Amino acid sequence: MTRSELSQELGQELSQTDDTHVVLGKLTSPYGVKGWLKVYSYTSPIDSILDYPEWWLRQGEGLKRISIVQGRRQGKGIVVQLEGVDDRSGAEALAQTDILMPKESLPKLADDEYYWHELEGIAVFTQAGERLGRVSYLFETGANDVVVVRGDSESIDKRERLLPFLPDDVIVEISPQEDRMVVDWDPEF
Repeated sequence: MTRSELSQELGQELSQTDDTHVVLGKLTSPYGVKGWLKVYSYTSPIDSILDYPEWWLRQGEGLKRISIVQGRRQGKGIVVQLEGVDDRSGAEALAQTDILMPKESLPKLADDEYYWHELEGIAVFTQAGERLGRVSYLFETGANDVVVVRGDSESIDKRERLLPFLPDDVIVEISPQEDRMVVDWDPEF
């Protein structure tokens, strides 16, 4: 079964991908022969991705909503059975598909907490007011999270910098509403 055949069978309409959704994980590969799929979750803890009864799947240029029939931890990962996906070929058609949710569906956080997607794109300044660039993305390491800052047309240079995400140590201030992050960082690093 192809992706387009699966879309027609599920009867879901595709909508344009926009900035109103955030990627929570990825369907990676089939699990067994009954339509189950392995999930790579970007959430913490990883099984909190199962808290959402419906997901939006990015297929081509659009999004398609699909319901979770069942989901569970399997070993160190997650497996799910999705509505309308009843065999291995249906699962294969969805392999390597991003899982998204509308941003407004995410739980509200405390004032001093942020989702990574809220930090992506904000301007980064040193305490001396030098602009280092904008947050490109964040990633997790064993010791601490890392902020990737890429120089832009308004920054002191075009360098890419990897800054440890250490609040009150390296990260001095975060204000997404003001499009601003202040860091205690030597621009020569």
